[in-house]
Amino acid sequence: QVQLVESGGGLVQAGGSLRLSCAASGRTFSLSTIGWFRQAPGKEREFVAAITWSLSSTSYADSVKDRFTIPRDNAKNTVYLQMNNLKPEDTGVYYCAERQQWFVAKYDYQYSLWGQGTQVTVSS
Repeated sequence: QVQLVESGGGLVQAGGSLRLSCAASGRTFSLSTIGWFRQAPGKEREFVAAITWSLSSTSYADSVKDRFTIPRDNAKNTVYLQMNNLKPEDTGVYYCAERQQWFVAKYDYQYSLWGQGTQVTVSS
């Protein structure tokens, strides 16, 4: 079964850090791009960051640049979202998603496989 499973969400104070994990399984993802998206209550889902599996090319939303990074571990077939200096506006459900293309994309309709999401809450 091909799937993405997120973990690592939780409650953190503003200024703190969290690391989300996106574990991929079921087939090779070597030609894929993995993206992170988030959705705050009452808002549309928005792009956060993405990485191409083979080239490690990355892209970040302006709102998270210099605070978030998207490292990956090939041996574990896992992509992470390292979130530092968190702000209350980072609160939301975070999803990882995959597209079977080797270049990054920023729109959710460009991704076909989605995880179940993990909640991140940042208190002020």
